[in-house]
Amino acid sequence: MRFSFLMQSLRHMAGLCLLGAALGLSAASAGAAERAVDPKAAPNDFLGSVANNMLDAVKADPQALQGDPAHIADLVRRYAMPYVDMNKTTRLAAGRYWRQASAAQQDALVQAFTGTLIRTYSGAFTKVTSGTTISLLPFRGDPKADDAVVRTTISQQNSPAIGVDYRLERTDAGWKVYDLNVEGIWLIQNYRNQFASEINRSGIDGLISALNAKK
Repeated sequence: MRFSFLMQSLRHMAGLCLLGAALGLSAASAGAAERAVDPKAAPNDFLGSVANNMLDAVKADPQALQGDPAHIADLVRRYAMPYVDMNKTTRLAAGRYWRQASAAQQDALVQAFTGTLIRTYSGAFTKVTSGTTISLLPFRGDPKADDAVVRTTISQQNSPAIGVDYRLERTDAGWKVYDLNVEGIWLIQNYRNQFASEINRSGIDGLISALNAKK
């Protein structure tokens, strides 16, 4: 499978993911005061705060509402990415190849993968409408555990509801999102298969170049 096709298919998946709490959608109103995010709060509370802040920021930015990718990307970096562990996400997506990469390659891969996801998620914001809502489902796990899954349901007019789950890890700084599941498809597993294919074809540097290529 060509890597460009992978990016197209994952852009669709990420567009659905973006409607979830990690990158911030809810029924919050524009102009609301920014909520304090407590990464050490209960998983649902933590994710809900990030969600509301992200949506409020988009609604307060006319250019973001019009789909300006640069403005949206800036909001994603400010309100979402501080709560995402891209180092872990990239390491798990690379699988056994991560240990084969040099420290410099690992750093470059994290940066390239981060840029890819920000571009993908930013583009997906153009699909958001005033009728889009998110519901956080009751938390089923142990809030004292070091790994948790927060479940949400995305609803949009004239479309079936979409289930989106978020896997979080407890770190010294608090909760961090590191994986997403959209209707049974985990993001890391999906990327891992494609990363392996690209690395086998063109090596670690080839994967980094493919991720950095303009889409």
